[in-house]
Amino acid sequence: MAALKEKILLLLFGGLAFGCAYTPQKQWKVIKTISVEWKKIDKKELFAEIHRLYRSKLVKRITNSDGTLTFILTEKGKLRALTYSFEHMKIEKKDWDGKWRFIVFDVPEKFRTGRDALRWKIKKLGFYELQKSVFIFPYKCEDEINFIIEFFGIRKYVRYGIIDFIDNKAHLKQIFGLK
Repeated sequence: MAALKEKILLLLFGGLAFGCAYTPQKQWKVIKTISVEWKKIDKKELFAEIHRLYRSKLVKRITNSDGTLTFILTEKGKLRALTYSFEHMKIEKKDWDGKWRFIVFDVPEKFRTGRDALRWKIKKLGFYELQKSVFIFPYKCEDEINFIIEFFGIRKYVRYGIIDFIDNKAHLKQIFGLK
């Protein structure tokens, strides 16, 4: 049952993501993901779980003027959805486009928890540490990195970039198993 609860929270969070998507391409990606997951849910279980979520104060129910109901995530529900998304995040390793993505950060000591969590998460996602606080990765990952940075509230201390050339390309290709 917990999996259904997490899926519902993520679907509601997807609605929030749709509102924040700034291009039609990103909006379409959100809709596509939500519709696939929506079709997998048993509707009877869905309504029972939404009722439990309402009681747990993870969602809020609003009655519209036409009699329909709208469910929205509360702050507690958003935090739970974000945490679940963060824990299960993976980066799709599709065909390499020949470009390198890098992350450079200098996070102050007062945000050490965020800095350590960022370092741990990007290593877990497969980034290679070139130098202390400088990581590199060969696949598209901008959305995932933006999510992580926002999750920890450390945007002003982190830089993300894409480069075409790096002098140790052969070594990096070997590390990532690229041809």
